[in-house]
Amino acid sequence: MSALKLRRAKPTARSPALSASCIGKTVLNGGEAGDEIGSKVRRREPRPGAYFGLHLICCSIGVLSLTFISACASTSEQMQPLSSLQAVQYYPFLVKGYQNTYPKRPVMVLPAVDARDFRDNSGAAHLPENGKPAIGLVRGKSGEIVQRLYGPALEPLVQQSIVQAAQEAGMIASSSDNSLQIALSSRQADYVIVPKIARLWVDKHRGPDNAAGPTWSATAEVALDVVVYKVPFNVPFWQGESEATYDDPPPPVAGAAPEDETEMYDDPGQVLSVGLTRAAAGVFKRDDLHTLITQDSPSTHQ
Repeated sequence: MSALKLRRAKPTARSPALSASCIGKTVLNGGEAGDEIGSKVRRREPRPGAYFGLHLICCSIGVLSLTFISACASTSEQMQPLSSLQAVQYYPFLVKGYQNTYPKRPVMVLPAVDARDFRDNSGAAHLPENGKPAIGLVRGKSGEIVQRLYGPALEPLVQQSIVQAAQEAGMIASSSDNSLQIALSSRQADYVIVPKIARLWVDKHRGPDNAAGPTWSATAEVALDVVVYKVPFNVPFWQGESEATYDDPPPPVAGAAPEDETEMYDDPGQVLSVGLTRAAAGVFKRDDLHTLITQDSPSTHQ
């Protein structure tokens, strides 16, 4: 009875085959379930190319940002030069050696003609600003334009400069706005002067630094084409060019370093004034003109 009970009790235990079968099925089902879950998880993960696309977008944004910043910096560095209105004038008695060397004869000076061609000033803007003519530039250490210079009307300025120079030379000089034909026919003077501006420009530039700070220098160039008529003839009595170049500071003397020289004038307009004064006075320092007028018989005015 006991043995029977014991033998009957054994079937209640799950057989190894059944257990293996059930376990295997469970594992199989579990594997299928795991595969299904894993499949769902894998579908949610970004594709490998998505990382590259995201990286590319980030890089593009960075490049655009840097480009924008660089453009702003470049625009800031390439700002338009400032403008400066300079005073330009004739300096009386600056030029010596010709005062009162001409006979006291009446001479009439007509307005000058601005005929500058700017061939020697490449890269500079020469258009007037608000009616003021361009007369020069200020350049930085690397040669870049940092300031554009403008001045007064050049036609009456040069006209009055020649009048003052003629007066210093000893002549009875006056100005007139009449045309050449009217001036000749009016017989109000023995001579009529018609000036033309061939060059009038100043260039100020920064030089090397020294212990006192930056150094500066300026060069003014002025050239005047002048025609002198003897009343009443409409044929040139004399014609020539008077030109002057002035450097501030002047070229160093032997043994001196250029950076040791100091400017005499603060404003480039003053440097140009010296050049203008020398060119205007230079007209009457011409020996050939002086000889013609001193040896010429005076005209009879009617």
